[in-house]
Amino acid sequence: MLSEKYLRMTQLSSSIGLAYRAALQRAAEIGGENVFDYSMGNPSVPAPEQFADAVVEIVRRTPHIELHSYCHSGGAPALREAIVADLNARFATQYCPEDIFIASGAAGAMAHALRAVVSPGEEVITFAPFFPEYAPYVDGAGGILKVVPANIDTFQINFEAFEQLICEKTAAVIIDSPNNPTGVVYTEQTLRRLAEILEAKQKQFGHPIYLLSDEPYREIVFSGFVVPCVPKYYTNTLVCYSFSKSLSIPGQRLGYIAVAEDCAGREHLLPMFSQISRFIGHDSTSVLIQLAAAKTIGQMADLSVYERNKNLLYPALLEMGYECVEPGGTFYLFPRSLEPDANAFCAKAQEENLFLVPGDTFGCKGHFRLSYCVPTEKVERSLDAFYRLIQHYQRRR
Repeated sequence: MLSEKYLRMTQLSSSIGLAYRAALQRAAEIGGENVFDYSMGNPSVPAPEQFADAVVEIVRRTPHIELHSYCHSGGAPALREAIVADLNARFATQYCPEDIFIASGAAGAMAHALRAVVSPGEEVITFAPFFPEYAPYVDGAGGILKVVPANIDTFQINFEAFEQLICEKTAAVIIDSPNNPTGVVYTEQTLRRLAEILEAKQKQFGHPIYLLSDEPYREIVFSGFVVPCVPKYYTNTLVCYSFSKSLSIPGQRLGYIAVAEDCAGREHLLPMFSQISRFIGHDSTSVLIQLAAAKTIGQMADLSVYERNKNLLYPALLEMGYECVEPGGTFYLFPRSLEPDANAFCAKAQEENLFLVPGDTFGCKGHFRLSYCVPTEKVERSLDAFYRLIQHYQRRR
């Protein structure tokens, strides 16, 4: 018989996917240049030339047996060593290669981390608005996802609601900074307060509470903002990282878990990740891509276009009358929708050939996400459409 669980999942629609497919259909009708598709968070800049050069050099110079053989489930030693050297130099951490597990992007990292620290029936807390894939990741680990309502004025953590939700069954907390969908960066003050609460609750409940820091956008940070190093504030931290945005290689599915130096159970976690890989049939990622990443650690794609786009969109939308918290990074804005029903608002936006994603998808109604990893000239041309949209709502009042 077919699995009822996964069969049910096929009936669920992704708002992101729906908006993307609607944009493609509209582009087929009127031409892609006339459609302003802000639905998908797909990096729009090329990978650095050094990465492509490294791939070519490795293919030409590495013996085929070495290049195409099975890899250690923890990842290629060269990449793990390069990651450690980079992290320790940049953040004054003390990682060693045994603290690094190579995974298929931040998604694979998060899925492994949750399975390692969450037992069936235990709870995992995250903060709205949140990346919607956390729900299946937690469910796959047998956990129960609990969501703290958003502080929509700042999108920093709603600590009053968090303290009401955390309990003895809490095994882990997920944070995402810079955040998808808001672009907000958690401040040092926010992280210190979060760490204080978690430390106190660990003592009260008598067991570790792990902090999973989801960091695929760590390198996309704008002028005037700083992304603090989360393990500096809380010992029991697992960082889940992806090269998808920093190197602009999302299709290569490369990321890692970094286990903080004094994390509870540190000596067991990497072997556990390897056993989880056995369990789910995932055993490491492409050796070629790992070796290329090892040679280009510290290199970045040209991420400046995202700040340029933000500096066009954010002030323009505010001037038109949209309400939005300023993003400190990523390539997302999360304004308030112009009517309480964000789904109806996004449907109306499509009449102006604007394809946006309702905030309900991210656990925060009354908002919408726009992903501005698109050509700058298209951002400029879209401003008239945003203006016509708000004019429509202002005329209705």
